[in-house]
Amino acid sequence: MAFNDLLKQLGDIGRFQQIQVTLVILPLLLMSSHNTLQNFTAAIPTHHCRPPAHANLSEDGELEAWLPRDRQGRPESCLRFTSPPWGFPVANGTEANSTEATEPCTDGWIYDNSTFPSTIVTEWDLVCSHRALRQLAQSLYMVGVLLGGTIFGCLGDRLGRQKMLILSHLQMAVSGVCAAFAPSFPIYCTFRLLSGMAASGIVLNSVTLNLEWMPIHTRAHVGALAGYVFSLGQFVLAGVAYAVPQWRHLQLLVSVPFFAFFIYSWFFIESARWYASSGRLDLALKALKRVAQINGKQDEGAKLSMEVLQSSLQKELTLGKGQASAIELLRCPTLRHLFLCLSMLWFATSFAYYGLVMDLQGFGVSIYLIQVIFGAVDLPAKLVCFLVINHLGRRPAQLASLLLAGICLLVNGLIPQDQSIVRTSLAVLGKGCLASSFNCIFLYTGELYPTMIRIVTAFLPETLGYPLPDTMQDMKNRWAPTQRGAGTYPRRGRPQRRQQEQQKQMVPLQASARERNGL
Repeated sequence: MAFNDLLKQLGDIGRFQQIQVTLVILPLLLMSSHNTLQNFTAAIPTHHCRPPAHANLSEDGELEAWLPRDRQGRPESCLRFTSPPWGFPVANGTEANSTEATEPCTDGWIYDNSTFPSTIVTEWDLVCSHRALRQLAQSLYMVGVLLGGTIFGCLGDRLGRQKMLILSHLQMAVSGVCAAFAPSFPIYCTFRLLSGMAASGIVLNSVTLNLEWMPIHTRAHVGALAGYVFSLGQFVLAGVAYAVPQWRHLQLLVSVPFFAFFIYSWFFIESARWYASSGRLDLALKALKRVAQINGKQDEGAKLSMEVLQSSLQKELTLGKGQASAIELLRCPTLRHLFLCLSMLWFATSFAYYGLVMDLQGFGVSIYLIQVIFGAVDLPAKLVCFLVINHLGRRPAQLASLLLAGICLLVNGLIPQDQSIVRTSLAVLGKGCLASSFNCIFLYTGELYPTMIRIVTAFLPETLGYPLPDTMQDMKNRWAPTQRGAGTYPRRGRPQRRQQEQQKQMVPLQASARERNGL
């Protein structure tokens, strides 16, 4: 609790915390835009085959004559007749053969530009046999998210959170702008992958930096604030995409602000906890004094010295003697248990969440409307999650959100396709639960993993009211199962009660010892 006490002495939630947390969280407003951007930049408008060049389209009904119909009576998207079955004359004056043989769209497609004037689909014809390339672009973005989590997470632990935020903001800005000017689909995919890497670097290091500068009792509030900013970004995306339907302009618009984020991230104060864990006590002292000055606690800052920090942060200083690696999470049984549980939570939440939000056209309603509805459901869902987290704990919130989401999605799979209102309602409810799960798991992960390595639910320990762990030994000591049985973990207030019980038990033992010694 030493570092938490220092934060309280230096202003608790002072001017510094308010300003830095706000500026660190602000880029998250556009993170949801990048995560689900391809709902709009890669939207698939209604399309059909372009007739051959020799077709005489001046005749009424000539275009329709080349298009076979599906069972609903709509023109086929990927087939055309080899010749009009109605016998229309072609350009050379001869009558076409009236067969009903079909062929692929060898001359390209005609797109309905009324809703989406320009997307990567219409620009590079990512339909029919090339439709999988559209999913490839989003898949590569998610691959970038995975790589970024691994690379920027490790670098953040070794080089510092601020440095990784600076680099990630710059990478997001450059790669996003370059994607907007990409001359070909492969180049576009390359820059989207780099954007995904930057997205991970921004989110992970933003959450970590905020957690490490905030007192224990405010962590849930900071997590809820970040979640709400992310949800508000969904409204921003819907409005901007509606106002700017050209995909290149939209891509550019959500990327340019990261240049501003890159500039002001140079002024962030690096985590003093990370400095101390890295053995750089002089920089930790400098950061804490600067925080005291910003918070108007100059007197408290003047009391800080190397000797005070060395005595208060002995635990953090032990980390400077030997850097642990993520391999430690697999070596120790206790840490391996936590790591596997958290990995399952991340996979289940992410898999279901992005499976929903990346197929907005499949709901059969306006894509802009469903984007707004998906954003709106987050507001009450995250409020309920915040209340549960703050009063009942992280584990009940995580458990309930995933359980409800799973029920909604499983029931949704049993509803007939023609009941679109019921299916959409269940999907919206499930999405709100998954958003709550994300809110909880970000907080959970930061609280469970130690400073040097921050990157099922029923088997995770409760973290409500506990300080952040700094060392691997902290995790082993705090979350190791007790002798009462595997899976039993300390709860809120239990360390204090256990210490009091031990002191009571020591009183008769000490009295007996005095009697035996004739005292």
